[in-house]
Amino acid sequence: MAIDDGLCEEIRAATAELRDDTVAFLARLVAEDSTLGREAGAQEIVAEAFAGLGLSVDRFEVDPVALADRPGFSPPVHATYAGRDNVVGVHRPAVGGGRSLILNSHVDVVPPGPAAAWTTPPFAPSVRDGRLYGRGSCDMKAGTAAYLAAMKALAALGLGPAGTVILESVIEEECTGNGALACLARGYTADAAVIPEPFGETLMTAQLGVMWATIELAGRPAHVLDTSAGLNAIEAAYAVFGRLKALEAAWNAEAVRHPAWAGHPHPVNFNLGRIRGGDWTSMVPPTVTMEVRVGFFPGVPLAEVRDAIESCVHAATAGDPALAGITTAIAWRGFQAEGCTIDPTSAMMRTLAGAHRRVTGEEPATLASTATTDVRFFTLYAGMPATCYGPVGGDLHAIDEWVSIDSMMEVATVLATFVADWCGVERVGG
Repeated sequence: MAIDDGLCEEIRAATAELRDDTVAFLARLVAEDSTLGREAGAQEIVAEAFAGLGLSVDRFEVDPVALADRPGFSPPVHATYAGRDNVVGVHRPAVGGGRSLILNSHVDVVPPGPAAAWTTPPFAPSVRDGRLYGRGSCDMKAGTAAYLAAMKALAALGLGPAGTVILESVIEEECTGNGALACLARGYTADAAVIPEPFGETLMTAQLGVMWATIELAGRPAHVLDTSAGLNAIEAAYAVFGRLKALEAAWNAEAVRHPAWAGHPHPVNFNLGRIRGGDWTSMVPPTVTMEVRVGFFPGVPLAEVRDAIESCVHAATAGDPALAGITTAIAWRGFQAEGCTIDPTSAMMRTLAGAHRRVTGEEPATLASTATTDVRFFTLYAGMPATCYGPVGGDLHAIDEWVSIDSMMEVATVLATFVADWCGVERVGG
């Protein structure tokens, strides 16, 4: 069945009918604290939703040993994968003949920060002024709600995709990406993939690489009656991070900037995300651990990034007489994620842009992201065209995270239209 203006209007109407149910589903999902290691409750909800659509549901644990030699693997930051399943739902057409598609989302969310700073508790979803607030509402549980609504809208019209559609709800997008990598290792591939990350209904055309470095500095303790007798590891940490910020500035220089970010004033960001050190207030701190997030452009090999960080840290301690005697060690845990670019002229990108145009009446904007997403696994390691396209939201990884309900439903309509166009549709249920 070809998609025409009449079918587009039917999809729009069917999606609109699902608004209340979609908001209720999102609220239920946001109410589940799915921070690192606590994803099981939210995945139960997703598995139930997949089964309710009549999909074949596959639940499986990530096996880091089996993944360790695969390109794209990142050393885990959590002690175990036990009880933290990926959940995949598969639609298989009755007749077939259409192109296949993966709709991928992640269930994990970052910590909420100080709960007292939130207007309403972070895991008590609240609807105010057309927005749903709560940790993970925007990043990215609204994306899961949107692709489920898209599939439900087609089903309400008595239609199913004429190609295989794979819905993936994965863990660890926020720290390793090993959930998405495990789906590839399990054999889940398709002709294209879309991740409804909350990028404001834009089509992503590039994303930075991201690396996490754990830097340990060791000095020498001393009583504060003579601090000069010690070596202050915490003070050394600030000196080291100052050198890293200088490297960040060098990587942002216009002369070396990747053309995808030509108009961006500061695409590469280094972040000192965590620091732990010291044993006693009246004691020169002998040790400190810094956890640093490093951004870098596509095309830069991971080994080159690691070498640059190691050289920078060594230069900071070796070149400052005040830091003589400070020793350093660097471990690479968490993201070891290459950057990637996306061909905006691919058939998938043209089809998705066309769906956005038909639903909104406007040309979609494009985005070169300064963060990373699981798109890299599809583009770099599976040869699949893939992008991010998701709703408008704000304060992700911050206080009072929110998503626009109108935008979530518009994304659902666009995704349903895209599925119908990309995969084709066939009559189901008689």
